[in-house]
Amino acid sequence: MHYYPVILSGGAGSRLWPASREFYPKPMLPMFGKHTLLQDTTTRLDGVDSVQSPLFVCNEEHRFLVAEQVRALDKEAEAIMLEPEGRNTAPALTLAALHLAGKDPDAVMVVMPADHVIPDRASFTETVERGGELAQKGYLVTFGVVADKPETGYGYINRGKEIEDSGSFTVDRFVEKPDATTAQGYVDSGDYYWNSGIFVMRADRWLEEIGKYQPDILAACRVAMEHGKSDADFLRADKSAFLESPSDSIDYAVMEKTDRAAVVPMETHWSDVGSWSSIWEVSERDEDGNVARGDVLTHDTKNSLLMADQRCIAAVGLDNMIVVETADAVLVADKRNSQDVKSIVSQLKASDREEYRFHSRVYRPWGDYEGIDNGARYQVKRLTVKPGAQLSLQMHHHRAEHWIVVSGTAKVTRGDDVFMLSENESTYIPLGTTHRLENPGNIPLEIIEVQSGSYLGEDDIVRFEDVYNRVE
Repeated sequence: MHYYPVILSGGAGSRLWPASREFYPKPMLPMFGKHTLLQDTTTRLDGVDSVQSPLFVCNEEHRFLVAEQVRALDKEAEAIMLEPEGRNTAPALTLAALHLAGKDPDAVMVVMPADHVIPDRASFTETVERGGELAQKGYLVTFGVVADKPETGYGYINRGKEIEDSGSFTVDRFVEKPDATTAQGYVDSGDYYWNSGIFVMRADRWLEEIGKYQPDILAACRVAMEHGKSDADFLRADKSAFLESPSDSIDYAVMEKTDRAAVVPMETHWSDVGSWSSIWEVSERDEDGNVARGDVLTHDTKNSLLMADQRCIAAVGLDNMIVVETADAVLVADKRNSQDVKSIVSQLKASDREEYRFHSRVYRPWGDYEGIDNGARYQVKRLTVKPGAQLSLQMHHHRAEHWIVVSGTAKVTRGDDVFMLSENESTYIPLGTTHRLENPGNIPLEIIEVQSGSYLGEDDIVRFEDVYNRVE
């Protein structure tokens, strides 16, 4: 039996705005230490016997972020599978199962969302091994978190009969998020668990069950894999075939229908950190009940979450509040209303504002750029290019660019000319000129880029060559 971590990295985490953005979402953030939530998930099964390299399922826009974070752990991925478009978790898991079943007939998938917090790894791995024993017997296993309070933000699992004196149970039913009174009744009964969204199952058994209950999903995913292609670190499912798949969750598609669903109680702390209030709950607090990160000063403030990224936060007389500061946005909210942050994101989307999509620092496979200043016909950016990396060979219809090297060495292609620039040297890229920027050195290249023209949007790029396969 071989365990394969299958890490589902989807969703935007809109309730954790402004830290989480559509193009840099919650799993990519270091919420509780030096590692991001995705990295913590990636290493969660380290030390388990027969654990194999992890497989990731993510969307196109996050592929380089996932790859970079895995490399930072000095790990290799079994695969990074790219969904052309989100179709919920059942098709995502089916893609992973098709790949693993074709590779390893004994593959047992440990399916984990990329954004959960489980501090006690020893207890978690013990639960995984219990689940693995049931998976070997053909069960589709989910983990039920032993509920210690009537939580209305989670779904619940109602357990059935115990399976062979194992301490695990058949699943009687899945229950949607209840009201407070109903949730209290669930906790008091002892027969209900929080639905963790974590599963253990054989890849071949999942394919049997998805084929039985949702054959359209299986058929679409089979064709998408057959006509997919390998692209550097990534496996791309065929777009037209994959979009024929219905959109459905693992629970709705199979777990609520199959007679082979089992639940293993997970008696350890767990959180899906779905809101700022849950971040406060699982974080270490000071003697006043505050969670303070970054440059934070407080006076007569208690039970609050205060997170400073770029500037100093000074909090006076606050109680039960959330203040989150980033370079381009500040959130101030009552902790009791933290679920409603998503309504602000909805307003940003409706107004077509960039703050729901991007941070002021935007990450690219070659490095990142950060806006410094902008006006009617100009904008200034700071670009950082990783050692050995290069931007695409490109041109712009509506803008010219000035590049000034701040540190490192730049290799510049400008039309037919190729030349080097060192610190304090600069060049000019006229409008309509084919150009490329590269970092041939061993340290990061930093440049200041001044753009000028009638239109300065990021979609004014025509790519001719690109090592990251971004040419249409």
